[in-house]
Amino acid sequence: MPGISIDRAKGVAEEPGTGHNRWHPAIEPVLEVAPGEAVEMETRDALDGQLTAASTEADFGSLNFGRAHALTGPVRVAGAEPGDLLEVEFVSIEPQPWAYTSITPGSGYLGDLGFEPLLVHWEIERGNAADAGGGWARSAQLPGFRLPGASFMGVSGVAPSLEEVAAWSRREAAWASRGGTVFAPSTDGAVPESGPAPTEGLRTIPPRENGGNMDVKQLTAGSRLFLPVSVEGALFSTGDGHFAQGDGEVCLTAAEMGATVVVRFALHKGEADKVRGGSLRFSHTGEFARPEQARLRNFIATMGMPIDGDGVNEGENLNLATRNALQAMIELLGERGYGPSQAYAICSVAVDLKISQVVDVPNFIVSAFLAEEMFEPA
Repeated sequence: MPGISIDRAKGVAEEPGTGHNRWHPAIEPVLEVAPGEAVEMETRDALDGQLTAASTEADFGSLNFGRAHALTGPVRVAGAEPGDLLEVEFVSIEPQPWAYTSITPGSGYLGDLGFEPLLVHWEIERGNAADAGGGWARSAQLPGFRLPGASFMGVSGVAPSLEEVAAWSRREAAWASRGGTVFAPSTDGAVPESGPAPTEGLRTIPPRENGGNMDVKQLTAGSRLFLPVSVEGALFSTGDGHFAQGDGEVCLTAAEMGATVVVRFALHKGEADKVRGGSLRFSHTGEFARPEQARLRNFIATMGMPIDGDGVNEGENLNLATRNALQAMIELLGERGYGPSQAYAICSVAVDLKISQVVDVPNFIVSAFLAEEMFEPA
């Protein structure tokens, strides 16, 4: 089986022939495979190995977020042409034995609430072969809690065209001019370090029409992702492995890990228009790596409505409903002995946010679910 091997003790800048951390069509492919051929890709964690099992919260100040995300690739798919639809089958995803969840100052969806910094070290206990990326993870920082695995890749995408790079840069700059948060092109930590990619390349933080940092936890082994091809060969890359994640990834990180992923490609000639316009498709066959991740049985849950702390109704505001559901879950976890930062981390790796209804105006409801099985038996 062809593949890309890496040394995870080195950052991607030290092995520039194996990966990159910007989206640009000028980045050269590492290898070429034919449709139907499986390829094995070893990947680094999102922060490119800057945090290790020996790290503490004191190391947060030295992190270079310009190195996110460390991707493996690109892989050129023979015969792929602009206008085609690339089907990416995730055959298997093998986790590394250690993962982390970090809460840095001001990070995540509730970063304005001032959570204390926290670094959660996960020790991954692999199950039997049937787990397929499952097993359990436990952490000394979250006593009494266990995390069932359902490994997936947070970032998977193809290279944008030069025209797309320019157009997407313009629209993000326009959003920034209206007060939005945007990660503009930056040479800080960029790989490759030469050519147009460092100055023009798109940051990997947001997902776009080429895929990218989607963080969709259901893209486990057995899933198929469909991406529009914009350049010859498609130029597929992946990274940012997650051992587990709650729908929402609310503290900004999941259970972040290095992984070894096997993918297989298929081409659908001339069908890219099926996923144009800011929407992508994916499917899944068979069971999830952990059925418990797909079917909640015993659970605790909270509901949020769009009503602010002063009792003012902000009708149909799903953002406020989401915040209220999460804050209620953090309070509920507090009743079980977890501090605010611990509860915030649990929400990010294990709590699933669901839109329960968007018709009962003015109070839409967002619910937050947490399976009881994640608490260790007494």
